[in-house]
Amino acid sequence: MTNTTKKTLINIALASAFSIFSAQSAFTAEVPVGTVLAEKQELRINNGTDPTSIDPHKVEGVPESLVLRQLFETLVISDDKGHIIPGAAEKWEHSDDFKTWTFHLRKNGKWSNGEPVTAEDFVFGFQRLADPNTASPYASYLQYLKLLNASDVVAGKKPVTELGVKALDDHTLELTLSESVPYADKLTEHYVLSPVNKKIIEKFGDKWTDVNNIVGNGAFKLSNWIINEKLEMIPNEFYWNNEKTVLTNVTLYPISSSNTDVSRYRAGDLDITNHELPTELFSKLKSEYPNEVYTPPSLCTYQYEINHTKAPFNDVRVRKALSMAIDRNIIAEKVMAQGQQPAYAFTPSYINGGEKIAMPEWTKLSQAERNKKAVELLKEAGFDKANPLTINLLYNTSDNHKKIAIAASSIWKKNLNGVVDIKLENQEWKTYVDSRHQANYDIARAGWCADYNEATTFLTYYLSNSSNNTAFYKSAEYDALLKSVYQEETDEGRANVYAKLEKLLDEDAALIPIYYYVTPRMMKPYVKGFAVNHPAQNYYLKDVYLIKH
Repeated sequence: MTNTTKKTLINIALASAFSIFSAQSAFTAEVPVGTVLAEKQELRINNGTDPTSIDPHKVEGVPESLVLRQLFETLVISDDKGHIIPGAAEKWEHSDDFKTWTFHLRKNGKWSNGEPVTAEDFVFGFQRLADPNTASPYASYLQYLKLLNASDVVAGKKPVTELGVKALDDHTLELTLSESVPYADKLTEHYVLSPVNKKIIEKFGDKWTDVNNIVGNGAFKLSNWIINEKLEMIPNEFYWNNEKTVLTNVTLYPISSSNTDVSRYRAGDLDITNHELPTELFSKLKSEYPNEVYTPPSLCTYQYEINHTKAPFNDVRVRKALSMAIDRNIIAEKVMAQGQQPAYAFTPSYINGGEKIAMPEWTKLSQAERNKKAVELLKEAGFDKANPLTINLLYNTSDNHKKIAIAASSIWKKNLNGVVDIKLENQEWKTYVDSRHQANYDIARAGWCADYNEATTFLTYYLSNSSNNTAFYKSAEYDALLKSVYQEETDEGRANVYAKLEKLLDEDAALIPIYYYVTPRMMKPYVKGFAVNHPAQNYYLKDVYLIKH
């Protein structure tokens, strides 16, 4: 969050059954004594694209995340290192078995219309996320949390009132889990677990997110949104810690071209670029702006997602051939060349619980040997030069995604000795997201970033019933193995299961991991408090301020 001192959580014993957490003080935009602030506190950021929606229960992407974390505040938030700290809840506690979690809301928490935020608002938000009528792409997140009855509620087998969430009073929220989840508090940071105002939604229906209607509990409120031009936010005067918010205006631009992004930045039209930079300009930018280019590693994986519902991609031999024949080193080190690391597993080994994830056996082969094996697999599947494998490769609008797709196409054609015919297809973000959910693709560029710092945030993606699983990979063995994680009582036991799950994904060639992200972006030196190094890219602009320049 900020560049100021991190606030620590105090662990207090509360009888023998509970441990409780509380904040020493609010974590906010504390401006150091003597700092001379800029006269104008107006921040301009490139968001890369327009959000598909600003309804926290109708979205799933990074472009939406930046907006929603400002308009809404979840039970917990995080500091600039990714460690959770109090958000809408000032403290929380759990039972010894980690199945009951109790969150105590701030008594001065308010909606942007001045009404108090209550535990019932969170209950309604959780229930709305689970409700099949909402059709949320993130409904399965409640199943990852192991909220009691989540699976049956999401499937429409039980009413939303059976979900394991209830208000004990106006400021006390209780979550009941079906399994022990020692890191459940980390999961509650995700924007899909934001509270929403029931009266506003019932009054305006689908129009509740319109500029003149929307009500949130975050540090900012929506003031203007012109599609394809800009989205603007101003401070929420009713936010519980509004007096510490320094920015007076935030403008997000939907600039999809990284070259245009950098041009606008250099011209002084932007203070912070989007989270990718043109590969061909990267070295020059680092040389010219040594103190303005950032490339922190992040808990994100770039993958090529395979449509398991569509022949011949439902043939494991085809999937394995494509995975073995793609030279990840070329893409990470030559095409991107910004510090990205080649990926051979979906889950980064540097996440909590990922330390035992091993490289696949086939990586011991040279690339030439991998190529030979891949051609053999395709031949077994019925493909050769006379009958090449035809692939439609989908990616969303982005200069870098296009470069990677062109490179991948070239690598596959060369390494597979002409046994593949690849066509590239570009779609705008909203259409691209819909195509994946409708299984209207062969192979699609996809990226996944951690929702919390634990390996399950990646591994639950490929559950058969996951609403995030737009590859439509289904494995009863995988599902059962992941379920067993919640029976493990130690970190080591969970790490062992995580490693087995990644091995199974590799054996099934469920996906083609390409590289682990860094987050290359440029930021003006007068911008302070922006958590540019946050591992999960959870940015809270209430902590940002601009110094005189």
